[in-house]
Amino acid sequence: MPNSSSSARRVFPSSLVAVMFLLVAVAPTNALVQNQEPPEWKRALELYEAQNFVGALPLLEKIAKTQPDNPVVLSRLGFALYAVAVIEKDLALRKTMLDRARQILLKSRARGDDSNLTAITLDGLSGNGDLVPFSQIKASEAAMRAGEEAFARGDLDAALASYKQALALDPKLYSAAVFAGDSEFKKAYLSKDPQFRKQHFDEAAVWFAKATAIDPNRETAYRYWGDALNLQGKSADARDKFVEAIVAEPYGRKAYVGLTQWADGQKIALAHPTIVVPATVSADKPGEVRITVDDPALKGSDKTGTAAWIMYGAMRASWMPNKNVASEKFAKAYPGETVYRHSLGEEVEALKLVAESAALQLKEKKILEMDPSLANLIRLKEAGLLEAYVLFARVDEGISRDYVAYRSANRDKLIRYWQEVVIPKN
Repeated sequence: MPNSSSSARRVFPSSLVAVMFLLVAVAPTNALVQNQEPPEWKRALELYEAQNFVGALPLLEKIAKTQPDNPVVLSRLGFALYAVAVIEKDLALRKTMLDRARQILLKSRARGDDSNLTAITLDGLSGNGDLVPFSQIKASEAAMRAGEEAFARGDLDAALASYKQALALDPKLYSAAVFAGDSEFKKAYLSKDPQFRKQHFDEAAVWFAKATAIDPNRETAYRYWGDALNLQGKSADARDKFVEAIVAEPYGRKAYVGLTQWADGQKIALAHPTIVVPATVSADKPGEVRITVDDPALKGSDKTGTAAWIMYGAMRASWMPNKNVASEKFAKAYPGETVYRHSLGEEVEALKLVAESAALQLKEKKILEMDPSLANLIRLKEAGLLEAYVLFARVDEGISRDYVAYRSANRDKLIRYWQEVVIPKN
């Protein structure tokens, strides 16, 4: 089975239906209670895996009556109900169907279903379920809705035609390009003809490239592109697209699914470098900064360099406000902000000072055995990847606000961090 990462096209339920294909395709298909396979099960799976959720739903409803606690049945029923609900035009009925889909999926999870499909579908169901327009251009919006309805019936050719029409009418419509690529992808995936598969995987890549050109800071097209490349055996290229997905939108679940499943397939472990910071900095009120450093870091005689961590707290304190006056450092770095926050600038300067202190101790041969955290910190600084490490591995609400600005000027470093640091070399 392929490693997959396709998930919600966006957070709105109205668009989830057409892009869960790979998660649907690789979800478990066995484990029926006591191996009792109802006569409708095979046909239900055929329709479900062919993306014909409209046809699969009544069969799954019937099976669930005899297998009410089976997570395999529940997961498929919940998603099929979701897929059909999001194209329902009656708002009251759609809300009822979405609420029921959520309850079924919660029950599936409670019965042991830990699949990405269920997790991401529940994420989508956390919204209010309203129809959110794809496009402000009426004709383009109508074409998108027609595409979604065709997709729910499993008619990929009709869906593709509608998505193409929508993009022609609204050339900046990211979703139309992604959905067109997704339809080509599914046509390839469902075929057993090698030439047909290659042709349509390649066509999918063309659409995904168009989508990333429309908006390079949305993760979906990169991730789907990675799926297509992975299924063609282009593992390194797939990895790079999965990384680009994370760089595009790093602070949500969906962007990581592709790379983590790719890594599982490669049997490698992704890992940020281990850096244990033995110092904390806090302030109950402006001007009252409290710095705490663990005992080992205070022992300059330990010959591991950990005394350098004293610098961390001191530097961070210099960024914090003095009573009601912003610090000079914060005001200079963020002239448009009047309220202090923990920032990328503060964290990086503090870590950089620690790295420089430890490196100096090493140069002067004051360190007999470098502390592993300090060694990792020095390597990141020397590689110019300290900011990327902080944005991905030490991020908090304040630091996350600096991500977009940093990415706009340093996308290459963010990509390098994943390729050179997090992903182990084969």
